[in-house]
Amino acid sequence: MTNIYFGTESGNSEMAADDIGAEMEQLDRAARIIPMESADIAELAQQEFVILVTSTYGDGELPETTQPFYDALKARRPDLSNLRFAAFGLGDSTYETYGNGIDTLSRLMIELGARQVGDTGRHDAARNEPVAAVAKRWTQAIVPQVADSVTV
Repeated sequence: MTNIYFGTESGNSEMAADDIGAEMEQLDRAARIIPMESADIAELAQQEFVILVTSTYGDGELPETTQPFYDALKARRPDLSNLRFAAFGLGDSTYETYGNGIDTLSRLMIELGARQVGDTGRHDAARNEPVAAVAKRWTQAIVPQVADSVTV
């Protein structure tokens, strides 16, 4: 079972997490969607693979529900050396801080020892492409890379 953790300000990251989870299931991979503010950091360190989904808010900040997850990771500093993760971010490329939310979170995960699988997925609101379409393509591309590196 793959846990998909999402952090959001307006609900778009939750929709993206749902889309990624639905596509995972289409690809015969079980997925569980978990809000980041409800995540158990100790449990995170025990997992083999997770997907992180978050947007960028305001002037490049983490969204309201991603911040507690980030703060808990930063404070507790768990050893994530056995964890692999994939990352998907939402934002708007007309802003200088496009993708800052997922990039900030990914940097901390790597600093704590986790290894990223594949490229960071990015939905750009400026392109007017539905989140579901971008999430589906990214998931289809990431699943084979995940299968090569971990048991999902």
